[in-house]
Amino acid sequence: MRKIELVCIVDDDPTHVFITKKYIELSGHVEKILICRNGKDAFETLEKLIVNKDRLPKIIFLDLNMPIWDGWQFLDEFTKIPVKEIITIYILTSSNDEGDIEKAKKYSLTSNYLIKPVNQSQLKEILVNHL
Repeated sequence: MRKIELVCIVDDDPTHVFITKKYIELSGHVEKILICRNGKDAFETLEKLIVNKDRLPKIIFLDLNMPIWDGWQFLDEFTKIPVKEIITIYILTSSNDEGDIEKAKKYSLTSNYLIKPVNQSQLKEILVNHL
């Protein structure tokens, strides 16, 4: 069975990270999960992977409201890096604010805007679509 090599969760909420990680593991479609606690941590971690020519995540699940760097700061900086691989970013947030949804359009992420709590079948469908 084919699997997605790497998925990244960027979220500071330990409960949400636990649940999302568990759902991803239960899907059986992912080899490894990378956890980052804020946007700056994610940016620096992914930047190192790029510099070292290591594999990058195929999917990033990104929270918006985090300390240090929020999801928007991560997107602003990460989108400046030229990356050859296709990385799909899903905003995974508790914000259903129309302003955030409109702002997501700037990054072409309108169909990738998920409101927490996400359920197991939603995550599994996303993963299956990326195989």
